[in-house]
Amino acid sequence: MELFGNPIKKIAILCSGGDGPGMNAAIRAVARTALMSGFQVDGIMRGYAGLLNEEIIPLNHRSVSNIISRGGTILKTARCPEFATDAGKEKAYQILKKYNIDALVIIGGDGSYRGAARLLELYNFPVVGLPGTIDNDLNGTDQTIGCHTAVNTALDAIDKIRDTAHSMERIFIVEVMGNKSGYIALEVALGAGAEDVIVPERKFDYERMCREVREGHKKGKISWVIVVAEGAGKGHEIANTITTMTGFETRFVVLGHIQRGGTPTGQDRILATRLGVAAVELIKKGTFGKAVGIAQDEIFLTDLKDATRKEFKHLDEYYRLVKLLT
Repeated sequence: MELFGNPIKKIAILCSGGDGPGMNAAIRAVARTALMSGFQVDGIMRGYAGLLNEEIIPLNHRSVSNIISRGGTILKTARCPEFATDAGKEKAYQILKKYNIDALVIIGGDGSYRGAARLLELYNFPVVGLPGTIDNDLNGTDQTIGCHTAVNTALDAIDKIRDTAHSMERIFIVEVMGNKSGYIALEVALGAGAEDVIVPERKFDYERMCREVREGHKKGKISWVIVVAEGAGKGHEIANTITTMTGFETRFVVLGHIQRGGTPTGQDRILATRLGVAAVELIKKGTFGKAVGIAQDEIFLTDLKDATRKEFKHLDEYYRLVKLLT
């Protein structure tokens, strides 16, 4: 538990980037494990932005009571362009020293990981990353904190939309989150039995889709649900395209931020807890600069610099199954 000859006494926790269900479970696990291990624990409000603004509060066992089932994050989160600069990181490092913080646990996605890795590179400051993103797009882990709940939330909504689509004999475009990643769209399209899915990683043939809609209509198919990731197209534009090309009434629904909120599933709570405990155990061993993940149900470590964005490896398989089962 020493850093360059000095004992590590205080750990801080922050959440950065978009929030996701299960972050509170991770905060609880990190804080309580650290406290039980003899560390002091601080919480940094509003991510890297809060660090630069010195929004730092002490945490104890009671601070993290009854939060394991709550969505969002009690520490809040924000994006911080200033921290993306080396000058911003210099300021952050000086503030960490000012508050006698010896190690930092970051819960976030690829941008958060890149910032943490640079902090380590510039100042040798001890950092450990936990994968908090609903897009499940980080290397070194089979699942990220929040992705399971986000998919279930979207599935629940699409199941309800399917009822209306069938009753009113309409085509529905359902826009889900995923600016650069089609993970959520592919998962919910396959799980909901959607007729098609549009993702950023794959070029899409709108003429083919509209031809299939017309052919299906001739055979008596009365409703369609098409899922689109927000980074691949906008729901209202796709709906207008289909109506123009087929003449069939098409509606769109944007699920938006409901996918980030809500009570985390048991799977996300357990994942977050396991990873949070593992992060503190790494710090106790003096192991830093790692992203903590899960692979084949075992804790798996990846260098932070190598843990940023990955592609969804089952993309082609999932797309093939969506179309096969239409």
